[in-house]
Amino acid sequence: MLSQPDLWKWLIVFCIPFLNSCSVSQHTPAPLQDQVSIAPIRFLLTFDDGPSGANRNNSTQKILDVLAQNSVQPDIKAVFFVQTRAVRGGGTAVGLALLQRAYAEGHLLALHTATKHHDNHRFLKPEDLDTSLQLGIQDLVAISGSAPRLVRPPFWSYNTNTLSNYHRLGLQMLLTDLSANDGKIHGVNWSWRKRSNLLYQLRQMKVGLADGRFPIIDGNIPVVVTFHDVNTYTARNMDVYLQILLQVAKELNLLVAEKPFYDDSIQLEKSALMRTVRDSQGEHYIPGFWGWLWGLRLN
Repeated sequence: MLSQPDLWKWLIVFCIPFLNSCSVSQHTPAPLQDQVSIAPIRFLLTFDDGPSGANRNNSTQKILDVLAQNSVQPDIKAVFFVQTRAVRGGGTAVGLALLQRAYAEGHLLALHTATKHHDNHRFLKPEDLDTSLQLGIQDLVAISGSAPRLVRPPFWSYNTNTLSNYHRLGLQMLLTDLSANDGKIHGVNWSWRKRSNLLYQLRQMKVGLADGRFPIIDGNIPVVVTFHDVNTYTARNMDVYLQILLQVAKELNLLVAEKPFYDDSIQLEKSALMRTVRDSQGEHYIPGFWGWLWGLRLN
């Protein structure tokens, strides 16, 4: 007899590749006004699950290279939600060196996990979650000299208890507005609908932008975008993704900041903190398959 966590694990294994690839086409786009008076948006890039510990064709290394030099804007800064002790990532010498490089280049290091694997925080025993969070904080303090202020739960899975534990340790949870749906799950690491996926999500967000649901920070509205830096497909297409974000904003008649991406770590952190989830009440967007799964309100 499978336990509930095991049952969901097998469900995820067999269903997520299909559901993620189809998450755009199963919805009818919301109607758009031709022009909406909205403050300029600014894309706040985030990356989950890294760093990669690969000795060759390292995706995190490639993404850092592209953020520094690309066809859109040089020296883009991003938030990296990292797995500090992952057996094939942050727990390796290669992974640690990449974390040090990311920090040295002005990127923001934030916490994803400090366990050996990509463990769901909701399914950890309370004492194990507390220990892992404290270890992760210590790992990042050793690199940057200061405690991280941002956290993102694996699989976007959280509840009142996990959120309370984050806050107790000085961590604020950042979710996302747009997701590339590029999470590498059991070998699936491509995206058939890079552009249509981001266009659909930004189209949905535009309604909230027009209604004033999102804060204006330093004259711009931060739009949080999520990628996975352990995905070699994402790394190969990172420059393309940057271009797509500008293209879909233009198609939707959205003004974009003069510098469309953040290039200062202080502004980056300030904007990210203003977009964090304060409590578990209300509607909070969770992308793709995960929005459906956690919408079942599992305990």
